[in-house]
Amino acid sequence: MTLSGFLAYSGALTLAAIIPGPQIVAIVAQALHAGYRKAAWMTAGMVVGDVLYLSSALVGLAYIAATFTTLLMVIKWAGVAYLCWLAYQFWTTPSSLRPQQESSTAGGVFGSGILVTLGNPKSVLFYVSILPTVVDVNALSGTDIVLLLVTTALILAVAQYPFALAGARARMALTSPRAMLLMNRSAALCMGGAAVAIATRARD
Repeated sequence: MTLSGFLAYSGALTLAAIIPGPQIVAIVAQALHAGYRKAAWMTAGMVVGDVLYLSSALVGLAYIAATFTTLLMVIKWAGVAYLCWLAYQFWTTPSSLRPQQESSTAGGVFGSGILVTLGNPKSVLFYVSILPTVVDVNALSGTDIVLLLVTTALILAVAQYPFALAGARARMALTSPRAMLLMNRSAALCMGGAAVAIATRARD
């Protein structure tokens, strides 16, 4: 892999990562509802999901996408359904300032992050369409592949974790039950909006 190719890939990924989309919205909504720790686990899951897509692209994601169209569609709609379920949970959360028992575990939130990424057509499009234009996949060495995987994880983490932190800080600033209610309803709308965005793209 050439230096110019690596820099082109890193730059393209950075731009894609910082553009607000369903994943960023889901992270902020999770942070508003449950705080930084849960949002951080969701973000970690999303990073892993992108690394999985990159790994698949390196072994022939175009073939996989063409062969397992139904499976990929099922994954997309499973992600949409999960976001809708989260939106419902957020909307019906009590407005009390006392800590609420969260039904979701760290592992569950982590898994949801992976699911949301796998269900986002934007991720598929980037790794199938953009990656081959900046990197000669067939000429990659083992070291190149490891470098791409690590770089992808680092760029996405640096781009997405600040959104989790910002959402968590906004949550901590709330001091009244009414504010908590508005926050939960806002988080629900954000999560629902992310579901609609993915569902709309899934039909394209």
